[in-house]
Amino acid sequence: MIKFRYICLTIATAAIFALSSCNGTPTAENSTTPAANSSPQATEAVSHSGHGNKKKININNAILSELDKFEAQLGVPALSHKIQASRPYISPEDLVSKKVITQEQFDQIKDQVTIQEVVLTGEAKDVDYMTKLGLMKGHLLVAKELLDQNQPKQAEPHIGHPVEEIYVDVEQQLNDRKVKEFKTSLISLQDFVKSNPKNAKVKTDFASSMQSIDNAVTALGADQRSQPRFVLQVMNGLLDAANSEYGAAIADGKISAAIEYQDSRGFINYANDLYKGIASKMAKDHPQEHKAIETSMTQLATVWPSAIPPAKPVKTPEDVTTLVKTIEQNSQKVIDSSSTQAQR
Repeated sequence: MIKFRYICLTIATAAIFALSSCNGTPTAENSTTPAANSSPQATEAVSHSGHGNKKKININNAILSELDKFEAQLGVPALSHKIQASRPYISPEDLVSKKVITQEQFDQIKDQVTIQEVVLTGEAKDVDYMTKLGLMKGHLLVAKELLDQNQPKQAEPHIGHPVEEIYVDVEQQLNDRKVKEFKTSLISLQDFVKSNPKNAKVKTDFASSMQSIDNAVTALGADQRSQPRFVLQVMNGLLDAANSEYGAAIADGKISAAIEYQDSRGFINYANDLYKGIASKMAKDHPQEHKAIETSMTQLATVWPSAIPPAKPVKTPEDVTTLVKTIEQNSQKVIDSSSTQAQR
């Protein structure tokens, strides 16, 4: 799905995976100011992935990747675009009054919909930041595969997504963390891939963009980035996005949206790279959870045999969801264990 999406990926606006700390340390606060053009509402709680509650998605500014959850859940083609096109919403019920979805469909997702802003602090803010950068990296990783296969037209949307959809949302955090601007190199890369993909500037701008994202990641401390607790939370955000994208890519047992398939491949591949960095610690300190996560990640990797979609899906969206849930459940055991140790 060729998208200008991620208008605001943000857990700060109920992003991919709104996580709150279990150790009693505040990680997210609800803003007293509702989303633009919305009326005040009661404070909404941010759900914890281990508590079994539905995660709230702010339909006024959630990224399209996040809105794809509704598209996959309800089986409505291009629903994420329809939700975005009908903004702003005064209340969640506007999805029905604006005829985006039916009342019956709304009833299935109403517990997941909000128009409330969420302001992140502490660890949750860092996880949000790292996840946004991870989504950028995933897009560029799959774009590189497609460029290497001489498929610039397929690669271009994945180069465009980071700058058109994610950068605007991460920009304030980049400024706060004193990270050098890299929007310019992303735009230059996209322009060259569109107009002259064989230009040598494509290679240099691509390398510059990837390095800029890596540099932005280092704004977080090396110790934090090596902690399983932190990495697993970022992974869960990436896996959640990949799961939604894959669900939106499949229709009638076929891969009907190559871009969604490719998005999910990029996110999975980067999540796998992150896990490799903590695998030895996990194997030593949490062997049972490590085995379950590693096994599921290995199975997930088979779903995307290449950047070009296979003729027939390797696994159903339900199969992928099961694997992602297994990883998230075992990750949460480690996260909760770390929280308990921190309290002692």
